[in-house]
Amino acid sequence: MSYINDIAQSVTKVREVSPLVHCITNYVTVNDCANAVLAIGASPIMADDIDEVEDITSIASALVINIGTLNRRTIESAIWAGKKANAMNIPVVFDPVGAGASTLRNETTKKMLNEIKVSVIRGNLSEISFIAGLSVSTKGVDSSDADLDKDPVAVADSVAKLYGCTVAITGKDDIVSDGTRCVKLSNGVSMLSKVTGSGCLTSALLGAFIGAAGDGFIASCGAILTTSIAGEQAYERAAAMGTGSFHMALIDYISLMDENTMLKYAKTEVIK
Repeated sequence: MSYINDIAQSVTKVREVSPLVHCITNYVTVNDCANAVLAIGASPIMADDIDEVEDITSIASALVINIGTLNRRTIESAIWAGKKANAMNIPVVFDPVGAGASTLRNETTKKMLNEIKVSVIRGNLSEISFIAGLSVSTKGVDSSDADLDKDPVAVADSVAKLYGCTVAITGKDDIVSDGTRCVKLSNGVSMLSKVTGSGCLTSALLGAFIGAAGDGFIASCGAILTTSIAGEQAYERAAAMGTGSFHMALIDYISLMDENTMLKYAKTEVIK
């Protein structure tokens, strides 16, 4: 059994459909998220005022909610947008940045998952472990080494079944599970962790993929592989020049991603 053909074809689908992706994301990475969405062939819109989020969501193909720079104003905006998306059967991607790190983040994560039906949750092992109800040692917005003893497949499966969604855990190896299908993805380079917001960027890409393809599992794999394969290519070209050049090259190679590149470089292992 292999999912790679469907995953690779999803890249072509994004470029054909050019979905509108509504991102309520954080101000540290918003520019990279927009550029990545544009690079893969979709269209980004970043609107987080409560007076327009429902209108913008209603014309979008997907909604991405990212709590990286959390504040009370955008919490309510995101919930309104999420409920509008649910009412219109628009897929919702949730990135619980820093879940487990503070009371506000913990309460917000629980509130959003209780009030919004999400299609995909993408986060690191610490964040997803918190959602699974496990004790975690979140290191700010990064996964903690203390949580590496947890089984990411078991964690992803449990959260996927709990919320009836796809769960993508990104890290050294990436795990994607919808409770029935599960795959390990092994592309990427460590320098990706030295660029602020590579995870946020991936969540934004995920909005583009799910907006075009509809299948949260295939969309998650497509978005993650786009970032990680582009990261490998950027590393070969620009790593010696430093993280700034690597950062720019990453966007370049996302813009060049296609079906053949995905098929050639993707490292996938089907777990089930």
